[in-house]
Amino acid sequence: MSPPSEPTDVDIPALRARLQHRLDHKTKPLGSLGRIEMLALQIGMILRSEQPMLMQPQLVVFAGDHGLAARGVSAYPSDVTWQMVENFLAGGAAVSVLARQHGLTLTVVDAGVRHDFAPRAGLLNRKIAPGTADALDGPAMSEAQCAQAVRSGREVVRELPGNALLLGEMGIANTSSAALLLARLTREPIERCIGRGTGLDDSGLIRKLSVLAAVLEAHRGVEAPLPALAAFGGFEIAMMVGAVLQAVEEHRVVVVDGFITGAAVLVAQRLAEIDGGSIVEGCVFAHRSDEAGHSLMLRALGVKPLLDLGLRLGEGSGAALAWPLIDSAARLLCEMASFESAGVATRADAPPVA
Repeated sequence: MSPPSEPTDVDIPALRARLQHRLDHKTKPLGSLGRIEMLALQIGMILRSEQPMLMQPQLVVFAGDHGLAARGVSAYPSDVTWQMVENFLAGGAAVSVLARQHGLTLTVVDAGVRHDFAPRAGLLNRKIAPGTADALDGPAMSEAQCAQAVRSGREVVRELPGNALLLGEMGIANTSSAALLLARLTREPIERCIGRGTGLDDSGLIRKLSVLAAVLEAHRGVEAPLPALAAFGGFEIAMMVGAVLQAVEEHRVVVVDGFITGAAVLVAQRLAEIDGGSIVEGCVFAHRSDEAGHSLMLRALGVKPLLDLGLRLGEGSGAALAWPLIDSAARLLCEMASFESAGVATRADAPPVA
């Protein structure tokens, strides 16, 4: 199920002007709610409404395994991927707690986990394969697998209710895939793009850098967004690319978590730019991750996140933590009185209320 289609003949500049007028005439000093006002304006523009109500928010965690994990680029074994999926479904993970707290519907998508899960509520089986291939030996995904994953991500979103999508992920070694995509698509040196991920020590970080540098060299002729995605993986990132593309097309508010979800948005943005479009205008960036490359990624996308709390957990935890701010921004725009409706005097030098 998808949200109702929005009219295609919306006068965007006029809508922006009306939204800004409403914000400027709320019972407060001009601009006194700071970035919350900018956020409220963005939500109104995404939802194409002067009364933007956020309904049935969906937090979707895409999970997949990575063949590159066998190279020792993570502090944890790949079995942690499927074990954490079970933890999500049992309600014991950080994102599970936050989803309950904030009234977010949590869905876990098996995009390509090396494990067979028993069917149950809250789990979608969209498995492309039991993990990607080792990107040092060849492409992590075939072109067909990559295209299938992107399509599956679109299909997942089309089937969800509501008008807000919060993105999360799980996959041991997926910070490596995200770093590789960042390095290739922005031409940043790989040593600036990598971090400690799940908590690598100094020797582990050196090993990770060596492996990722070799992977980039092995795929040095791959430059375009989709071939790069296929080369470096993973299935969960590719599905998030499709999910982002679909959600933005449907005028859903997309809440982007951290480094790995950001990599999916980076790919989606590069794809949109080919056709002269933009993805980031439909996305709210929840936080700045403590993962080293995330600041570079945010800069490449030209965006500023809401929070900066030193988070590096993933799972969609940052998106869930940012959700109350997003919900508050929309509610203030919809429910806060204007000077005129509340009978409150404006500044003596203020222009008349239209």
